[in-house]
Amino acid sequence: MRPSRASALALVAVLLAANLQVFGGDKKKDVEAIGDRNVKHRSIISQEKEIGIGKQFATEIDHSAKMVTDPVVNEFVNRLAQNVARNSDLTIPLTVKVIDSPELNAFALPGGFLYVNSGLLLAADEEAQVAGVIAHEIAHVAARHWASQMTKATLLQYAMIPLIFIPMSYPVYYGVMEAYMNGVPLAFLKFSRGAEAEADMLGLQYMYKAGYDPSAYVTFFSKIIEQDRRSPGSVPTLFASHPPTPERILASEQEIKEILPKRPQYLVSTSEFDDVKGRLQSIMSLKKKGDKKEGPTLRKREAADTSTTDTQAGGKSKDEGEDKPPVLRRRD
Repeated sequence: MRPSRASALALVAVLLAANLQVFGGDKKKDVEAIGDRNVKHRSIISQEKEIGIGKQFATEIDHSAKMVTDPVVNEFVNRLAQNVARNSDLTIPLTVKVIDSPELNAFALPGGFLYVNSGLLLAADEEAQVAGVIAHEIAHVAARHWASQMTKATLLQYAMIPLIFIPMSYPVYYGVMEAYMNGVPLAFLKFSRGAEAEADMLGLQYMYKAGYDPSAYVTFFSKIIEQDRRSPGSVPTLFASHPPTPERILASEQEIKEILPKRPQYLVSTSEFDDVKGRLQSIMSLKKKGDKKEGPTLRKREAADTSTTDTQAGGKSKDEGEDKPPVLRRRD
């Protein structure tokens, strides 16, 4: 007896739904419980394996990307990130490095390897804005979003195996594959948006716990969106993997009101951040000047002084060519 198209599609739906339930993480909103709660998504990948994979990715980036080697800049960014990490749900060590790139971006690899672009540091007006972006990336690592996404992809592949042994006519098979091919991208898109929303929420809590003003995170993303709106293409990457959207900004503002208790004062910025930013600007300026000197330069020949090259006996000055019209000179 051959199953109908409806029953085959139902089987796919049941298998996919069963697999997607693995990711029904409980989003904690108790700020006081940070560090004593479990925000990790379940995964078939062990955390040790995740760290090993992240280390391999990090090694490739270290060898291929240009890194900022200035100890003062690196020490400041690392200290800022470690402060946020201590006030988060992260349970593994955090490794922080600064990439020499003008693009406004920061990203975290699986296993706790965080990279911050120099362009992001230079674009930020306040230390709290940098802390907000870093807190968002730490949230991705703490929740193990990468490992859960890989688990989801694996389970979706396994879900299709039973269909191989089900005899189906061509129309039924085509319908099943159409549902599978259309359903998988939507599932990944929904998960990606959910992961970003969770990272926004957790990141706001982490920067708040570390003493920073959480509204600085929203202000920074609003600034980027407005800049890109005024001059399309001026922000090339704009956090390409998870671009900020007006919906996410509104959701963050609502979570700040509902989740985070008000404090009489927050850490917004420090003179040290201003000093480090100025130092980084000087480093980038010197680097640009050095890059310009590396290539060949075109030198112009200076024109001769015509005041001392009066012609004699109808002769011509050095800077006069054969095609130039005659010049009338007054005799003294």
